[in-house]
Amino acid sequence: MTPADVTVIHLTDTHIRAEGDLVHGTIDTLDNLARALDRIVGSRQRVDAVVLSGDLTDNGAPEAYRRLRAVVEPAAAELGAQIVYAMGNHDDRTAFHTELLGLDSGSGDLEAPHDAVHDIHGLRVIVLDSTTPGRHEGWLTDEQLAWLDEELSQPSGRGTLLVLHHPPIPSPVATVNYLRLQDPDRLAAVLAGSDVRMILCGHSHLTSSGAVARIPVWVGPALSYRVDPIAGVGSHRGVAGHGFSRIDVLESTVVATAVETTPAETVYDIPEQDMLARLHALQLRAG
Repeated sequence: MTPADVTVIHLTDTHIRAEGDLVHGTIDTLDNLARALDRIVGSRQRVDAVVLSGDLTDNGAPEAYRRLRAVVEPAAAELGAQIVYAMGNHDDRTAFHTELLGLDSGSGDLEAPHDAVHDIHGLRVIVLDSTTPGRHEGWLTDEQLAWLDEELSQPSGRGTLLVLHHPPIPSPVATVNYLRLQDPDRLAAVLAGSDVRMILCGHSHLTSSGAVARIPVWVGPALSYRVDPIAGVGSHRGVAGHGFSRIDVLESTVVATAVETTPAETVYDIPEQDMLARLHALQLRAG
């Protein structure tokens, strides 16, 4: 890694609820989020941005956004990282704008889609709101696509990451596939030939990848719970488990890495230099 590289932490599907409310009666999603952020901060790794790609809350409750903000903002400040928020189908536009972004009715239409552009050390991050109030599948309007086309007409120094909640790729899970971004070819037509280097999504509650217009699509692991992609035939199964993604934007490529945060026993934890020395010694022997 060099100083010119950009590292983004991608969090998705946090599904925060009001205090005392557990998701599906069993999952303390704020605890999952707080533990993940503690791990990231405690790693002392350089992080340039924290991107949250939707379903930040489970039911759009204003209190849930305040609880999320109370753990995300201090962590980002300690990291020296920018925060990028995107809407998901479980989010509420008015509460999202007022509680997370600090806007009021005098600042614009609080029910409008949240589309935004951020600059992260020369890396452009474009957020598209793929939600429609009252619906769970994803849609983009003609106006949004025209806006995106205009934004992409001028290349960015380090290229662009596109963030939206609904994946524009198929899924082997029937329910997830049914609720993906609809008419993804419309998005592909705008992205073709652009400087978009990767598309970051959530929504699926399972980790997957694909491509649109030859651009990699990364569907990050949820921080709340998982959908089993190989459940028994005819079954839709949710299981305990959570994680986040590390996105490294390098000069030559973009690397997405899933990071497990489900509690697990440590196999080993040794100095990195010791492991490198062992590997070097093995190479010398082989040579």
